[in-house]
Amino acid sequence: MKKLISAVAVSLCLMSTANAKDIVDTAVAAGNFKTLATALQAAGLVETLKGKGPFTVFAPTDAAFAKIPKAQLDALLADKAKLTSVLTYHVVPGTVMSKDVKAGMVKTVQGSSLTVTTQGGVKVDGASVTGVDIIADNGVIHVIDTVVLPK
Repeated sequence: MKKLISAVAVSLCLMSTANAKDIVDTAVAAGNFKTLATALQAAGLVETLKGKGPFTVFAPTDAAFAKIPKAQLDALLADKAKLTSVLTYHVVPGTVMSKDVKAGMVKTVQGSSLTVTTQGGVKVDGASVTGVDIIADNGVIHVIDTVVLPK
């Protein structure tokens, strides 16, 4: 009986590991973060966001990136240092669930602080939060409708 319980426990462990998705895999699976995935790759941040974390990512959708003129977006994707700064500005250390969001300044991985407002819906530096609490095994994703830029 003990062997059977151990075998079941190992199987469950392996199944949950196989089904576990980090922030990057979760975003890719969602289907509306293709530009973000491309940008993370260009900046060399994929492995970081696949790391232990935990991270809270305010993830701009493809539509959010489409608001940036193509020439500007292409220039950003080609400038690794600036791209890294912009992308890490969307990441907060730790896991912040929507129920825990409070208005105020929140320090980002980039080093600057985002301004979070909660009146009339949650906004991050003016970008509206349109989806919340997309859970990954190393953090959480909140969807935003605009790419935010560090000051």
